[in-house]
Amino acid sequence: MGHDHEGRRVSRRRLITGVGSLGLGGLFTAGAHATSDPDPYAGADALFAKARTCRLTPSTKQGPYYFETETLRSDIREDRQGVRLRLAIKLQDGETCNPLDDAVVEIWHCDAGGLYSGAETESREVLSKGGKVQVRPGTTFTDLKPSDRSRYLRGAQVTDSDGIVRFTTVWPGWYPGRTVHIHVMVVVGGTRALCTELMFDEAFNREVLARPPYRGHQTPRDTFNGNDPIYKDGMLAHVTRDGDGYLAAIVMSADPG
Repeated sequence: MGHDHEGRRVSRRRLITGVGSLGLGGLFTAGAHATSDPDPYAGADALFAKARTCRLTPSTKQGPYYFETETLRSDIREDRQGVRLRLAIKLQDGETCNPLDDAVVEIWHCDAGGLYSGAETESREVLSKGGKVQVRPGTTFTDLKPSDRSRYLRGAQVTDSDGIVRFTTVWPGWYPGRTVHIHVMVVVGGTRALCTELMFDEAFNREVLARPPYRGHQTPRDTFNGNDPIYKDGMLAHVTRDGDGYLAAIVMSADPG
């Protein structure tokens, strides 16, 4: 596959209306961390089979750190250290269960130390205060104006004919008041069809967070899947070990209307 569009900045509006001219072949690439594996996502099909569902994926708020990255790339690690995570997301129509192709899927999450790119000052302030992140009913989050130029652990892909996108990232870290999670935004036909999060089994979280560089927090982890204010079973990804990292897959169902 080509690498012509890896790392290219493209507005989501242009991406939605002009994906044919961009070509999907260049979107599913590994970028700076290219791998020689014949198919690093070969195990995703078995995980998708376990994750089979036709229920609408639970939605949630976008949170305080979202902004459109405008970057087409599958490898979003940049300089962030952490345990490698290959992530495959299969998107389908919540009514028909058919794959949703040509949809834009954006993901963003914090690094091993709990920082978000583009919002390092804001997320560092949360960590320094030592209090929990409060998610209150009725709170409305607007798109963030980035306060720095970093863009690690953020990226967008376009679903293929099977409704699938693939990312290479690192296992997310955590911060007070939230379990380990990845944010997901789905745009279909120019409309935000789904905003949700995905989480991981706590056995895997414990396994990963016991390793460096995840052990840098001054206080113990206080929020897990069981007491997280956002977590729902439909957000749980299926995970398997993958060499020195992990492979995770999840099926998400959205209402394209």
